[in-house]
Parts: sequence; structure tokens; C-alpha cells
Amino acid sequence: MRKFKLDSIFTRRSDDYEPQREKSTGGVLAVWGAPGSGKTTVAVKLAKHLADHKRNVALVLCDMTAPMLPCVCTPSTLEGADRSLGSILAATRVTDSLVKNNCVTHKQMPYLAILGLKPGENEYSYPACTQQQVTELITVLRELAPYVIIDCSSYIASDILSAMALLEADSVLRLAGCDPKSLSYFKSQLPLLEEKEWDADRQYTAISNLRPNQAAGPMEQALGGAAFRLPYSAELEEQYLASDLFAPLSLKDSRPFRKELARIGKEVFDV
Repeated sequence: MRKFKLDSIFTRRSDDYEPQREKSTGGVLAVWGAPGSGKTTVAVKLAKHLADHKRNVALVLCDMTAPMLPCVCTPSTLEGADRSLGSILAATRVTDSLVKNNCVTHKQMPYLAILGLKPGENEYSYPACTQQQVTELITVLRELAPYVIIDCSSYIASDILSAMALLEADSVLRLAGCDPKSLSYFKSQLPLLEEKEWDADRQYTAISNLRPNQAAGPMEQALGGAAFRLPYSAELEEQYLASDLFAPLSLKDSRPFRKELARIGKEVFDV
């Protein structure tokens, strides 16, 4: 059983922080899917689910065209909001200390650390990263946190960070909306991975943002099955529009989403 490092990024937190007893489960999960399928929302809620269960988790927000950190929470809730994932990937070597020094932490969530571009940055703010840098980053994150969730961008052909995350992750949660565009998207993107070390057995497919008037059956059949169905929640949509995705879901209409998210956490991480 791997013990969590005492000098990790998480021990800089509040006095009521309780060192956790790590289980042998864990690993790296890449969340990937069609544009608009709710990748960031699901990744953030899964990270919150783990943190709420006192599991140390690192959340990586890969999008280099529109920094997602301002979309998931407000700067006032963060410590180190001026730190950037770009600074890590611009370095010649990705080291333990470099990653720690560029993590953002949430003031109310001592078990969570976040990596992402800061507001105003874009894919041209830093030199293009390499496969080696991404591999080193994921290797370091595995040592810093037993649970790592990577929110991948949709377009892996032009995003080496997301593409490598899909190949390096222990498991992949593949999100699809219940619409023809999602199916067309996967048909266009999956061939980019077929010649790589792409293990279909470690993938979980989920139909996301499923509304009551939508039939998931035909979409599941077209995708070759789906392990999860994440229903639409008005409360969740409001949190996203308010940049408040780390807030709890407390309304009745969110119960089906919370239940399915818990199923994902149990299946993937045993939490």
C-alpha cells in the first residue's frame, strides 16, 4: 500500500486536515468526449466526490484554448490562482517541485489540487509541449496523489496533452451527448488512437446530459453500449453558468445525477 507523501501539495492546508489512509485502488482517469458533452462538469464533480470522501485528488484541466479554471470556480475560492499548468509544460523537465509550485488549491477543499491555465492565457502563451513532458507530468502526479482526474479537450489531433493523457491513463470515461453529432465525433476521432496503445477494455462510456424526452437506447447501441447514464440537472447547469461547480448539489432534481456520479466513483475508484 502506497503511503501519501507528508510533504505533498495537500499538507499546506488547514489545521483540521486529516491524513488519509489510502487504499490500494486509485489511479489516473481521463475524461474525454464530444464537444459540449459535459467533460469538465463531470471531471470536476468526480474530483469533488473523491475530495468529499477525504481522498487526495489532483484535477488537471487540459483545455489550452479557453482556460477552464475560471469556468469552474471563482478566484476568491482559490489559493495560488496565478499559477499555471503552462509553466510546468514549458519546462525542459517536469519535476516534483515544479508541479507542486504550480498547483492551485481550493480554500474549502483540503483534499483537492488543481492544474490548469490561468485566466487570459491560451495555447500560444507557452511553447508547445512534447510527449515526454506530458508523460513526466502524469508520472509525477501519480506520486503526488493517489487519484488523478484529467479533463481532456475534445480535439486530440491538435492537443498532445489530451491525446497522451488518453494513452497514459489507467481508465477513460468517454462522454457522449444523446445526439447524432456525438456519434459522428467519435467516428472521426477514434481512428486517431487505433494505431496507438489504446486499450478499449479500460474505457467506460457514459451518455451525459440526458433529458427526459431523449431515448438513450439507440445512442447506446450505436456506441456499442454505455456503462452510465448521467441525467440532466437544472441545478448543475446553474452552477456551471455561475462558475460554481465545486458547490454541492442539494436539490431534488439533482438526485439522479448524484446517484449516477456515485456509481462512477465506485466503479472506477472504489470510492
